[in-house]
Amino acid sequence: MRSGLSEELFRIISDKSIIENEDLSRHTTFRIGGPADYFVRINSAAELSSLLKLFSELEMEFFKDFYVIGNGSNLLVSDKGFRGVIVTLGGEFSDVRLLDDTHIFAGAAAFNSAVANLARDNSLTGFEFAHGIPGTIGGALIMNAGAYGGEMKQVVKKIRVMESDGSEVEFSCEEAEFGYRTSMFKNRPCVILGAQIELSKGDKGDIENTMNDLMSRRREKQPLEFPSAGSTFKRPEGNFAGKLIEEAGLRGYKVGDAQVSEKHCGFVVNKGKATSEDVDKLIRDVQEKVFENSGVKLDPEVIRLGEF
Repeated sequence: MRSGLSEELFRIISDKSIIENEDLSRHTTFRIGGPADYFVRINSAAELSSLLKLFSELEMEFFKDFYVIGNGSNLLVSDKGFRGVIVTLGGEFSDVRLLDDTHIFAGAAAFNSAVANLARDNSLTGFEFAHGIPGTIGGALIMNAGAYGGEMKQVVKKIRVMESDGSEVEFSCEEAEFGYRTSMFKNRPCVILGAQIELSKGDKGDIENTMNDLMSRRREKQPLEFPSAGSTFKRPEGNFAGKLIEEAGLRGYKVGDAQVSEKHCGFVVNKGKATSEDVDKLIRDVQEKVFENSGVKLDPEVIRLGEF
């Protein structure tokens, strides 16, 4: 670690907000991952600004020396952990509030389900698709999360971020360069603070029925009973990853305790004690065998963090 980092961290951040050698399996939906040197919870923009300025002074790099996570729902963390600082947001970043008749502000640490619930309670339609996506607004923006025909770029109006020098900047939806499971924020050295979401007036009963229907479909088709990172692969153009994996004879295929779900082949699940190496090898095996069978190269949607 950088010389002086420990002392400086404890100087600018409350002791209660810093954990040393924190097991990252506690912070990912895969329930996999070794320890981070430091796990820091930030509760205000002022704290985050001080932290980013410190990292800049110590010449620490985004993604390499420190990394920001939300619910850890799209992460595969190395068994060796992360040699650096993992930052997570809470406090004021969990804020969700109605701005006017059709706009909601959602902090980066707010869960997608909380935003969907507030929208429903105020008869606002357009965010139902995200109700069952197990992550935070920050992660959803970075990945342009979507499901059942909806995605973030359809509802986001403005995104507020903090740059590496601690300054705050706002981007429009168009400037965010949203694409299929990506955005400019995926590789930009900044931290998403929150977003303004634009919805439409609807019928509260219809909205609730849609949310319930989508959740029912998730429970029926997805392996929610096991830890996973959600859909493991991006949808190939004109096809479906799960279909190609099944056609390659890989339903139920296992490496250690990592398994291609028998319920939905597009998911890799942790059957109990899977390691990141198990999952990583399984992903590579699936890519190889699907390519041999169909000529299609599957791209992982899951982000690898740490040394593999």
